[in-house]
Amino acid sequence: MTSSIIPIVHVVDDDDDLREAVAVLLRVAGYQVRTYADAGHFLLSDATRAPGCLLLDVRMPGGPSGLDLQEALAERRSPLPVIFLSGQADVPMCARAFKAGALDFLTKPIRKDELLAAVARAIERDRETRRASERASDVRCLFESLSERERSVVAGLASGKLNKTIAADLSLSERMVKTYRARIMQKLGIRSISQLIELLKQPAGAS
Repeated sequence: MTSSIIPIVHVVDDDDDLREAVAVLLRVAGYQVRTYADAGHFLLSDATRAPGCLLLDVRMPGGPSGLDLQEALAERRSPLPVIFLSGQADVPMCARAFKAGALDFLTKPIRKDELLAAVARAIERDRETRRASERASDVRCLFESLSERERSVVAGLASGKLNKTIAADLSLSERMVKTYRARIMQKLGIRSISQLIELLKQPAGAS
């Protein structure tokens, strides 16, 4: 994700006046904003691919609730951080929302500074999540470039085994293990075993 992409704040609320007031406030703050009157329209928009966050009303009569939408997004593995908006403080509802991964829970009437601070946190969380996903994808591609034999050597190196031990385990000469080791370092763009260990700590590298 490049820094030139302006995050999109998605506002889902059945209250037309509130929805538009929030949209105006966020646009003035420099965000792109898309509004939806109900959860169904948001789900049809396929909006979760773009960076941003979701401002979501908890209660929306006549259709899926905000919590229902949150659960649907979780099933789709959506990375969008969710900020809930509620007309009243409902402890069980708050607990359910946070347990499902909500980033924040704001009670109406919403204060301007509180809303902008919550959106800023959500946007930063989304950036971090997407950067981590990109790094994991890069690491996965690197390891997929290794041959089966090279991966076996990597496993030995990661376990702290000496070249001669790896050679014995794989029925190779120690010289051949050194050749594989040099080739692995080149393919992965690293110079030391410690860098290899760090790379393996990445989610995709550990798989």
